[in-house]
Amino acid sequence: MHDRRMTAEMDEPFVVFLIGMRINSRWKLHRWLPVALAMPRMLRELESTADSGLLHYETTVNTRTVVMVQYWDSFEHLRKYARDIEQEHLPAWVEYDQSSGSTGDVGIFHETYRVDPDDCETVYNNMPAFGLGAAGTLEPAEGSRETAAKRLGIADDELPNTGADSPGRRD
Repeated sequence: MHDRRMTAEMDEPFVVFLIGMRINSRWKLHRWLPVALAMPRMLRELESTADSGLLHYETTVNTRTVVMVQYWDSFEHLRKYARDIEQEHLPAWVEYDQSSGSTGDVGIFHETYRVDPDDCETVYNNMPAFGLGAAGTLEPAEGSRETAAKRLGIADDELPNTGADSPGRRD
């Protein structure tokens, strides 16, 4: 736990990958459970391979949807894993496509974003390493990193200085 404001630093471009599933027919356990169980296998496989390119992930679950935000070294690492017949992903995807892909009982999705580190910013206050902060390096959010604008390299002289602990802070 960091008891002060922190920001994530990334030195190189990276990939943010959102992947998940939506249970459309809750009573059809045989359709969605295999999809739900495939992801932990993939994550164990990726975590056990030092050069997989997966930097970190966070998972959110609600009543019908599971969303995972993954941080990758590069799109090339992600694509290599996704297409490798020897890895867990491709066989799991083929199984989904053949058994549930056309039934509508369970949906799957992904979104891929290639990110330049100069085009994103983060702030974490009273948080453990989380999200991009766990994928990269955490630095104190002060000085040139004090505001969202400064972290993005944009002058924010027009904003009032409300102090680091003020509820009027604009980041």
